[in-house]
Amino acid sequence: GKWKNKERVLIFSSRGINFRTRHLMQDLRTLMPHSKADTKMDRKDQLFVINEVCEMKNCNKCIFFEAKKKQDLYMWLSNTPQGPSAKFLVQNVHTLAELKMTGNCLRGSRPLLSFDPTFDKEPHYALLKELFIQIFGTPQYHPKSQPFVDHVFTFTVTDERIWFRNYQIIEEDASLVEIGPRFVLNLIKIFQGSFGGATLYENPHYQSPNMHRRLIRLSVAAKFREKQQVKEVQKIKQKGSKVLIEGDPTEVVFETPAEEKPVEIQLVKPESKPIVKDKKKPRKIQRKKQKKLFRTEA
Repeated sequence: GKWKNKERVLIFSSRGINFRTRHLMQDLRTLMPHSKADTKMDRKDQLFVINEVCEMKNCNKCIFFEAKKKQDLYMWLSNTPQGPSAKFLVQNVHTLAELKMTGNCLRGSRPLLSFDPTFDKEPHYALLKELFIQIFGTPQYHPKSQPFVDHVFTFTVTDERIWFRNYQIIEEDASLVEIGPRFVLNLIKIFQGSFGGATLYENPHYQSPNMHRRLIRLSVAAKFREKQQVKEVQKIKQKGSKVLIEGDPTEVVFETPAEEKPVEIQLVKPESKPIVKDKKKPRKIQRKKQKKLFRTEA
């Protein structure tokens, strides 16, 4: 057949990405035969320059990975040059090279696109669905594609995020085995133009990574302050004077008083006891003298 749907996707990134993002980008290029590559873009350049790069590469779709602070990864999906475009925060990235991804598929085969029913209920998800279909769907009769369908791209909406999975279709029993890559897209904004323009939708459930890290630091600091306050209270209690508790008058209710004895006054002087002398005392003194003499002579 004739190649009619000439969709070409430019996949590249900004400088400062880590190795996991580089592997993810390479995996997407492998799975999408209608994609093209380009050199990394300088972070000082404005994003609308990407439209000119896509025009030079003869591409009408773009996947751009933007790295910030060497730890946060953002993904732009855009229909160049008219728009619309969407910005996502990428989380939980796993690539094809991981050992858990045991599936395998033919290189360049066309995928089936499976979408969650939520994509048909809300307008912003419907727009994203059409964008995903045009970007991730391999055009029929593409020169680099194979005329086989042996894997499935699934897009599932859970916890206000879009979960991307890639499964192989096993011929024997039509069961699925995950191939990879896998990642989670947290929608930030949808713009009317390509990499800018009026905001069509803004996710109210989105929390920036900076805010998330700040809340974690504040929670740790609050726990530390609480421990310090407990220690100070304990020190004050130890230093403080002990409060004497007054006696309870009800404690002596059941005590029986002892009988009082009459006081006896002794009128006669008591007899003096005879002094008994120690008869052995002179002998002890004599023995001590003999011991001293014996020591001096020795």
